[in-house]
Amino acid sequence: MESIAEVVAKHASMVGSAPTMMEEVLRWDEGVSLVSSAEKAATYEIPGGRLVATYTLASQGQLSYYVDLNYQSAEGLAETEKAIDVTVLAEILEATQREVDCQVCYNIMLDPVTTPCGHTLCRKCLARTLDHSLHCPVCRRGLALPPSLSSQPSNATIVELLNGLCPDAIAARVEAVAQEERPGEGEMDVPLFICTLGFPHQPTFLRIFEPRYKLMLRRCIEGNREFGILMYNRYYEPQSDLGPVHFYHYGTMLRILHCQILPDGTSLVETRGMYRFRVRAHGVLDGYAVANVERIEDVTLAEEERMEALEIARPAVEEGDVSGQIDRMPTATLLALGREFISRMRGRSAPWLQQRVLDIHGQPPDDAALFAYWFASVLPISDEEKYKLMGTTTVRERLKITASWIRRIESQRW
Repeated sequence: MESIAEVVAKHASMVGSAPTMMEEVLRWDEGVSLVSSAEKAATYEIPGGRLVATYTLASQGQLSYYVDLNYQSAEGLAETEKAIDVTVLAEILEATQREVDCQVCYNIMLDPVTTPCGHTLCRKCLARTLDHSLHCPVCRRGLALPPSLSSQPSNATIVELLNGLCPDAIAARVEAVAQEERPGEGEMDVPLFICTLGFPHQPTFLRIFEPRYKLMLRRCIEGNREFGILMYNRYYEPQSDLGPVHFYHYGTMLRILHCQILPDGTSLVETRGMYRFRVRAHGVLDGYAVANVERIEDVTLAEEERMEALEIARPAVEEGDVSGQIDRMPTATLLALGREFISRMRGRSAPWLQQRVLDIHGQPPDDAALFAYWFASVLPISDEEKYKLMGTTTVRERLKITASWIRRIESQRW
C-alpha cells in the first residue's frame, strides 16, 4: 500500500491535470438505509484521472464502502483521462510486483507461503531451502515448519492479490516452472539414486537426507512415484559404452509405496522393485543424476527351455568341476537346491533368516523366476556378487548364480 501511495502522490501532484468529476451512487441493499429522494448525491472534482481521484477520495475517508461512483468526463477529455489511468495502472502494477518478488528466485511469487517470522516466499523455493537448512533464508531464524510444507497453507490474501493484479504474469510463471520440472522427451527422464542394489519384486528401504535427493524424492512423489536405483562404482570400472562412470549401469526401477518425513527433514522411504534396466545415457539435473534407460527383459520361455536342453545334454564332467555340474542341472533341480539350502539354514537358526527378515521379504518363493531375487535380498554376501544377477536374461542363469553361491558357502570358500 505504501508503494501504491507513492505512485498516486506523484500523479496527484502533477500540475495541469484536468479535474475528474465524480458523483456518488448508493447501492440499495439490506445494509444501507433508504435516503430521502430530496437529498442530493454528493459530487466531487479531484484532478489526476479516475484512479488517482478515487484513491484520493477513499484515503480522505470520504468514500463509504457501500457507495459506488459515476464518472463524468468533460467534453474532449475522455481519451486523455483514459491515457492517464492506463499510465497510473501500469506504474502501480510495476511498483506492487516489486513488493511480491520472492527473495530466493527473484521472480513473482508462485503459491506463496508465509513463514512464522513473517517472510513470504514461493512454496517450491522455501521447500528447496529447507532441504539445506531449517532456517528462514531471509532472516536466518529457525523455522518450526515441516520440510515438505505439506501442511503449511498458502497465503490466501497474496494469492488473491496476485491473481487480480497480474493474472498473465502468474500464468507465465506457472508455465515456466512446469517447463523446468518437465524432462526432455525421450531424453534424461529417469531420476537415479546412486547408492546400493535393489531387486525386482523385493522391498527396498531407503533413508534420504542429502538435499539433492530430497528434491528428487519430492519430484518423484509429485510425478509417477518411480526412480531408478544403482550401485555405486567405487573403482570407476568401465561400464560398456558409458566408460568409467561412478555407477554400475544395470539397476532396478523402484516404485515409492510410502514416505515418512522426519522433523529434521530426513525421509524414510519404502519402495518395491519393478523391473531391471540398463543406463543408455546419463546427465545431471539440479545435482542428482538422470538417465535414459533401456528395460532388461528375459528371453522367451521357449528359448529358455531350448537353452536348458542343450546344457543338460552336455557330456559328464569331472567330480571336482562344480561349475560344470551346476551347468548340467535342470532348472527345477537348481530351484530345489536353493530351497533345500534355505531349509537347512533355518534349521541352524541362521541370523539372516530370522523372523523379522522373513516378515519383510516373505517366505522363500516357489516361483523360479522370483527365487534368485529373494535369495539375493536376504543372503549376507557382497553387493558385487549380487550384481551378477542384474544383467542376466534367463531364470536359469540366475539360479545357476545362486547355486554357485550355495556351493561356495558349503565348501567354506567364503
